[in-house]
Amino acid sequence: MSRISFRRSSLTAVLAVGALALSLSACSSSGGTASDKATAASPAMSAAASPDQVMDQPFGAACAAVPKDGAGSFSGMAKDTVATAASNNPLLSTLVTAVKQAGLVDTLNSAQHITVFAPTNDAFAKIPKATLDAVLADKDTLTKILTYHVIPDRLAPTALAGTHKTLQGGDVNVTGSGEDFTVNGNAKVLCGNVQTANATVYIVDTALMPAS
Repeated sequence: MSRISFRRSSLTAVLAVGALALSLSACSSSGGTASDKATAASPAMSAAASPDQVMDQPFGAACAAVPKDGAGSFSGMAKDTVATAASNNPLLSTLVTAVKQAGLVDTLNSAQHITVFAPTNDAFAKIPKATLDAVLADKDTLTKILTYHVIPDRLAPTALAGTHKTLQGGDVNVTGSGEDFTVNGNAKVLCGNVQTANATVYIVDTALMPAS
């Protein structure tokens, strides 16, 4: 009896080993090993945007008003230098008029690696019409105001907060973080981190005024 029992035990062990081998073979041919599955999943994981990549995108409520395609879209503006790019954005037509009036189109388009705070049309509408007309007619004053909106350094959102020297010579102070920034205590960034060929643009709801 003991020999029969031993033979049955041996046969059972052989069958178990064979079943295990077949099971492993099936897994290999259908689903792959755990390592293979991880490798297959890695392209999808690498496609996910990192926090840095997210911060590379424009942000803010007013970004929805930017055209989805064409020269005035984010992708279109990225191909042009800043004054040209602004001329294609319907939010900035008053600013473009002021830049042309001051003769700063070539200056801004030829500058390298700058940051521009760009007041919207509504920002200029806050200024009394008589005052705005007077400023537009005074090239020296207009130039000082417009160059006060330009920083000779290309600032990403992560470097925006702080005090920065402008082309006009005065300082602007930016507070905030993430997607919430205020310039000089009263100008809110409505759409930030807009890229042009030579500048990073932050669209603001109030025109900045240098100290007199």
